[in-house]
Amino acid sequence: MKTETAVAIIPAAGQGRRMGGEIPKQYLSLEGHPLLWHTLAALERSPLVQALILVVRPEDRPLAEQVARDFAKVRSLVAGGGERGDSVRAGLGATTAGDGIILVHDAVRPFVSPSLIERVVAAAREWGAAVPALPVRETIKVVDDGRVVETPLRARLWGAQTPQGFWRSLLLEACKKYRGQPATDEAMLVEQLGHPVRVVEGEAANIKITTPEDLAWAGWWMQRSIGGQMYTRKMRVGQGYDVHRLEEGRALVLGGVTIPFERGLAGHSDADVLIHAIMDALLGAAGLGDIGRLFPDTDARYQGISSLLLLEAVRVRLEEKGAQVLNIDATLLAQRPRIAPHVPEMIARLAGALQLEPGQLSIKATTTEHLGFVGREEGIAAQAVALIEL
Repeated sequence: MKTETAVAIIPAAGQGRRMGGEIPKQYLSLEGHPLLWHTLAALERSPLVQALILVVRPEDRPLAEQVARDFAKVRSLVAGGGERGDSVRAGLGATTAGDGIILVHDAVRPFVSPSLIERVVAAAREWGAAVPALPVRETIKVVDDGRVVETPLRARLWGAQTPQGFWRSLLLEACKKYRGQPATDEAMLVEQLGHPVRVVEGEAANIKITTPEDLAWAGWWMQRSIGGQMYTRKMRVGQGYDVHRLEEGRALVLGGVTIPFERGLAGHSDADVLIHAIMDALLGAAGLGDIGRLFPDTDARYQGISSLLLLEAVRVRLEEKGAQVLNIDATLLAQRPRIAPHVPEMIARLAGALQLEPGQLSIKATTTEHLGFVGREEGIAAQAVALIEL
């Protein structure tokens, strides 16, 4: 079947009143990422989607930018309106004449499959308008003031989903002609033009997450295989190593703890070799580079800074990417001083900076039996391994 690529508009300017809480539902966390992140990931996974246009409330733009940075297909972030129709029109304004097929997809439908997108795009190309839908299972009642006034024939009722696909010219015409008219989806507007809307088979998993119960179900469902794609999070391992020279006139700071000793470690910051190794392990596991790139020793802002503050900044970067730290195992290599008496305080400070339980961290110390630069007390080294879920 011949198909063509499409541009997807994601109206994400709603406030999600049914979900409750202060954060719009599209930014609520689902398995370590905002709902919207999962929706964009599902759309970007389709080879038929060539670009994504994200429509957001101006006050939510910082949140949206954090989400969008992970997706190469995001073409633009557009300010949305008070109603869905306003946001879709704003998204259409960011399309071009070369964008033949336009998909409109709910921001909180994260389980759309590539095969469903393919069916919608193919039908929209042929018919001009297409919606995925499933037959309604329950008997539907029309109710007025608490009283049933009609029972429609269930055999004719279908529940519409998204993405809905349209010729760009057709959707532009419908949105312009019926601007301001209430509509719960874009197909309603096209129907009023008298243009036929083709129905393709939807998917039971392609739910719209609107309630806390939906969100709980989605967390369970993401551990299953959906449309041939596994949504289970992956374990990632990172390792870090650092070494600093000992010199007179410096405080010795290890694991955020100042340890009495006649010398300290030389460095641009407080030279906390243990935290530096841990940060590199975390950054490596998450694919976020290393501390030399993030906190260069040529930047005066980091002169003498506590490495605990840098560790907190690394934690924020991991959170933005949706990573969850599972455990950290680190080893200090020092001939002197004795490290063991200070380990409990180190763990407490590191756990506080990373917002972990103390049991998720392990710190060990060893000498090198007077061998090498550590054995000659020229410096102290540290190595760390971190396990994260992403």
